[in-house]
Amino acid sequence: MLNNSPTLLLALIAVAGLLQRCQGWSDEDLLLPPINSSNRFLANLEVDVRFSKRSVEESEASSDASSLQPLSQCNVSVQRLLPTSLVARWDSSFGFQCDVFIYTTNNHGRAFFSAAFNRAISPVVIEHLGVTGGQQELRLCVGCGLSRYRRFGQGRSRGQQSGDQVSFCCVDFSLDELKGDKRVQELIVTPDQGTTLNISSQVKELVCEVCTGTGSSRLCSTSVLLQDNAPVSVEFECSRPQDVFSVEIIRDIECTTELCDGHIVQTDSGSLPLLDFKRKFTWNLKASASKAFQIDFTKMGVTQINPSMGCPDRHTYTLQAFQATGTVVIGKYCRTGAISSAQILDQGSFSLEVPAGQELQNGQFDVSVGEEIKSLAKIKLTLPQETSSSELLSPNYPDSFPDDDVMEWYFQVPPKQMVFVQLLNITQPHCLKKETAVEYHYKGREASVRSLTDVQPAQNEGDFSLTLRNCEMDRRRAGSPGLSLSIKVSASSANSPVLCSVDLRKHTGLSLHIQKLNPASDCEMKINSMTKERITVSSDSVTQLSFQDCLPEDLQVTTMTHIGCYELKDCPKSPVPLSVPPLPSCLPAPLSSVTWDLRSPQHGTVELTSPIAPLKQSLPGQPCNDSIIELAEFDGTTIGQFCPQGAIQKVQVHNNVSVTVSKAGGEALMGSLKPVLTASFKKEISERYIFTVSPMKDTPVLLATPGWPVGMKSYSTVSWIVSIPSNLEAHLMFANLSQPKCSNRHTNIRVQRIGCLEEEYSRREDEEAESEIRVSESFFLNMSNCMPEEGDFSVITKITLQKSQNLLLTIILSVVATLLVIFIIVLVVVCVVIRKKKKKLNHQVSIYNPNGTTFLPGHNLFPKSRQDNESHEYATIEDTLVYTHLLKKGSEMGVYREFDTHRPLTENTDSQKPVASRDGGTINAEVGVYQSFRLSSQQGPPLPDRPPSHGYPMMDNEIYQTEDTSQKNPSPKLGPRLDPEGGN
Repeated sequence: MLNNSPTLLLALIAVAGLLQRCQGWSDEDLLLPPINSSNRFLANLEVDVRFSKRSVEESEASSDASSLQPLSQCNVSVQRLLPTSLVARWDSSFGFQCDVFIYTTNNHGRAFFSAAFNRAISPVVIEHLGVTGGQQELRLCVGCGLSRYRRFGQGRSRGQQSGDQVSFCCVDFSLDELKGDKRVQELIVTPDQGTTLNISSQVKELVCEVCTGTGSSRLCSTSVLLQDNAPVSVEFECSRPQDVFSVEIIRDIECTTELCDGHIVQTDSGSLPLLDFKRKFTWNLKASASKAFQIDFTKMGVTQINPSMGCPDRHTYTLQAFQATGTVVIGKYCRTGAISSAQILDQGSFSLEVPAGQELQNGQFDVSVGEEIKSLAKIKLTLPQETSSSELLSPNYPDSFPDDDVMEWYFQVPPKQMVFVQLLNITQPHCLKKETAVEYHYKGREASVRSLTDVQPAQNEGDFSLTLRNCEMDRRRAGSPGLSLSIKVSASSANSPVLCSVDLRKHTGLSLHIQKLNPASDCEMKINSMTKERITVSSDSVTQLSFQDCLPEDLQVTTMTHIGCYELKDCPKSPVPLSVPPLPSCLPAPLSSVTWDLRSPQHGTVELTSPIAPLKQSLPGQPCNDSIIELAEFDGTTIGQFCPQGAIQKVQVHNNVSVTVSKAGGEALMGSLKPVLTASFKKEISERYIFTVSPMKDTPVLLATPGWPVGMKSYSTVSWIVSIPSNLEAHLMFANLSQPKCSNRHTNIRVQRIGCLEEEYSRREDEEAESEIRVSESFFLNMSNCMPEEGDFSVITKITLQKSQNLLLTIILSVVATLLVIFIIVLVVVCVVIRKKKKKLNHQVSIYNPNGTTFLPGHNLFPKSRQDNESHEYATIEDTLVYTHLLKKGSEMGVYREFDTHRPLTENTDSQKPVASRDGGTINAEVGVYQSFRLSSQQGPPLPDRPPSHGYPMMDNEIYQTEDTSQKNPSPKLGPRLDPEGGN
């Protein structure tokens, strides 16, 4: 408390004249203008209060007016938070941490209420309990120090000051004038016993926090969880928190083997203060092991709806099952309907969503222990006595039903009721194991198993269950579809008509045709109360139909759509999608076929493409197992039957054409948004038909002439533009070729490469056709008919892509050339290595020892004996180099007796290398005897009796000297050295 607040106020007023006036918030939502406004409560303070607390040194040193220049302008606002609390804010440019004072001003100099906050940060919440009546006029002052404001900027560079300059900005106000803070909302919430209340932000783009607690225990976040059954003050720091936050009220229910500890009770007592928010009430349910929990809807029943739809009463229920693989949405439901109960295996949840501002309708669903079911869930329907129609959706619809799982629906059928089941909007998966199927189980009868595309049986003998089984799906492929479908269940009395309203106004040019197939049946059709055997419904009005005692097999339902233009410039510029239209589910029979009548201008062409996959022609060996697309000309002449998953990219017809889509085996067609084909109107083409084909390697393509097995029309022409990849070639075989006897012109089969004038192949009807031809590039295949005198012209062409032989020859030559280059490189390397080795050996020195012992200098090895080495063997002998005079001279000296002729030492060969012996014994070397070259039969002198040694000095020998060498300067001339044998 500030007991001396009047004195402080006078001090503040004393220096206020030196400072500029404060400015208030200009926004009217920031409740109060500044004190210099014309408001009558501010008359007692004509100038802004500013107080400068400065150090003594600075006050004495600064006496001029410039030392008291005002700080930047400040804004202060006060708003009512609660009846007993205020919130004060100020502009951030005024200060970061500030001192805040508040006190009453109408108590004659003494403050009835005062409060102070030191180093506070905007905003500040001020409690003012007990301030009422005459004490409602208050003054709020905010003072921010310069060094505090600039502690991260200029203030730090000036050094630490002993005192801070503080500027105060004050505002006078009255409690009666204050409005609530639109930026802060506070609610008092008391969660119900046993519930958890979760308030969380759903819009990440908008920044808003929810806060609980006060003072140091105040916590703010984007979500808050309330669990205690006690009042909690919740504050939202944004103007419209209901646009940011949603509220979920959670309660847990657990079941034992005998009973459950609660029921689903709809009440919003704990969340009523949050009525302006979107609310979701969730009950988490858990059953005992191998058991299911059951929710009873008998009192009012529920109806399943499409996930994208809402309920008329704005109460939308969602049933979920919790599995180890994730959460499965069983379905979304609205109040009232044929569904009487639901069982979920193990764990799950049941939730109710209501929009903002919607009060909760009270109600209760009993929860009990269910059966030991073997499926994901079991839904029970109780059909009414009167005619009804229900739609059920597979779990997770429109997404995929869980992998390798089972879902069951049980139907209680009243007596004398007939039930018809239709499977619609089917999306089938790629199965790795097992198959998708629908099973029908009856009491006392065998089960009936049907595929999803079969016509489902009529149920007219009491209760039954329908089980949907999924396979083990292949989800590794990109874009691989899962299993999803809708189930239409129609029930009617045997004698009551089924009413059906048909509205086709959204489908321009569409007409619906219903025809009675069996005139002897009891089926009765009426259009606008008139009995008909054939009904046609146009797209210009709403038509009322009725059907009595009509079974699906009694009727045929088809549609026809007319699309065309008279001038090419008036035709649609973009391709027209040809999609199967959705029809009312009240029709007793499914759609069997859809036809589009495409009419082109006189000089135009109809072009058809498949946006899903290329087409293939339905032929023997290439059948269509699913949808069949039949193309026919305006006079009914069949062009061919086609289906997806082929090689035909485009079909062009120089005439009006009709496209009819049906299911193989007469199965039902389902409405789909995906187009079967797209149709375009183009300029006139030269041929009657043109097919663009792109075969794939190792996948044969069969192409038949138009109208096959019937022959082509007289004088008609057809072309196939076949695209071949550059590394492949096409093998063409003409099978089932039927040639007519022509009365005018000739039939012709021509093959011509694209871009070439020369024909690869050409045969007439009077020429023998080749069994197979090969084309290495993209080509045209043209066929034309004559005027047949007898017989027909028809043929099936089989195209198979294989590796091109030219390419194979190129590959072989490339491999041979590569091997040749490698061989040359290896040969060069070997030669270089040998040459380097010879150069290395040329630096070694050979020594002749008259003792008959050869060795290598520098190698401490035992030399071989004369008889063990090859030093006495000579490669060649040249007569011009026989040194007989030297041998004679050596004989006179007593060194040699007679010698063999010696070969010249001109080359280094392996046979010339002296070998050092490794034998450790005494070496007894003798000179070899050479019979063919001996000059004398005498033996040489015996070797001296001394151990082999490498330490003897080398001896000069005249055999390596020239005769003209002077005695004064002996310069022995050595011949080429001998490479030692095994010297290395």
